[in-house]
Amino acid sequence: MSQALDYAHLALQIKHWGREFGFEQVGITSTELGADEAHLAKWLAAGHHGEMDYMQRHGTKRTRPAELLPGTLRVISVRMNYDPPQARDAWEVLRDSTLGYISRYALGRDYHKLLRGRLQKLADRVAAEIGPFGYRAFVDSAPVMEKALARNAGLGWIGKHTNLINRNAGSWFFLGELFTDLPLPVDAPASEHCGTCMRCIDICPTQAIVAPNQLDARRCISYLTIELRGSIPIQLRPLLGNRIYGCDDCQLICPWNKFAKKSAEPDFIVRHGLDNESLIKLFAWSEAEFLQRTEGSAIRRIGHECWLRNIAVALGNAPRDPNVIAALSARKEHASELVREHVIWALSRHGVC
Repeated sequence: MSQALDYAHLALQIKHWGREFGFEQVGITSTELGADEAHLAKWLAAGHHGEMDYMQRHGTKRTRPAELLPGTLRVISVRMNYDPPQARDAWEVLRDSTLGYISRYALGRDYHKLLRGRLQKLADRVAAEIGPFGYRAFVDSAPVMEKALARNAGLGWIGKHTNLINRNAGSWFFLGELFTDLPLPVDAPASEHCGTCMRCIDICPTQAIVAPNQLDARRCISYLTIELRGSIPIQLRPLLGNRIYGCDDCQLICPWNKFAKKSAEPDFIVRHGLDNESLIKLFAWSEAEFLQRTEGSAIRRIGHECWLRNIAVALGNAPRDPNVIAALSARKEHASELVREHVIWALSRHGVC
């Protein structure tokens, strides 16, 4: 690598190439995350991570990028819109308790491979320009404080709901990173623009946002339906409504999402009609059908057992109907104790012992 390399020019080129590869925005930041490390330590000490023990196991690797990848000097942060075009309106699905609501990000193909592939193309393009250099691409694949890094790289600020918000693009986007040993000039961090707005806190179905920028994952529907592998707390089940994989309420209500743009990425188009499918039909999927219809989808990671657990809760929250009762009764003797427990609870909600 040439010692006379113009890193300021290279940074501009990286941003240009990133847009060519489909990223809406590219920013560059240092590895300094001291304040975020303190915030994370308090969050963990409060037990707000629930059963996500890996959040503690990784120690300071999450907040000190050079410990995760020795030699890291800069982080190239990218974002890509994911709100699927032509999907049924989210509020309409949430209002129809016979349908299963799936978080917008999971309606299409799994984003991990797509973003990682684009990041690899970006790294290859840099290498073609300057020769070999040290780097590693991350997309939810290691302990990385992606939102804090993206904020520091100027991609947006962390809202009161703890998601990243961009004033020109809302919050419906994925994040990815390239850790690198290139001493690139850094961008200015984004300023905050939530002001006095509390809509995300007020609308949260389970009141999981316990204070601005403080999320208790143990109450969060995304955690309960995706990360949690055991029984969903009984007192929270009625609050899940028809949300069977994730929750978007805090983003749906956010005023900044009036600036959000639909994704132009074909991989994020809705698959298998999952934006408008009945709970009864989804509950009837066999494990083979679940695996076939979630192939290449983020949904597959929860497995068929948790899929049925989540839908059983949603059916328990649905209007009393003979078809709902019949669907639940058909799973009453399911091999999984977890599924049986939630089915019996759901039936009890409809007055069936």
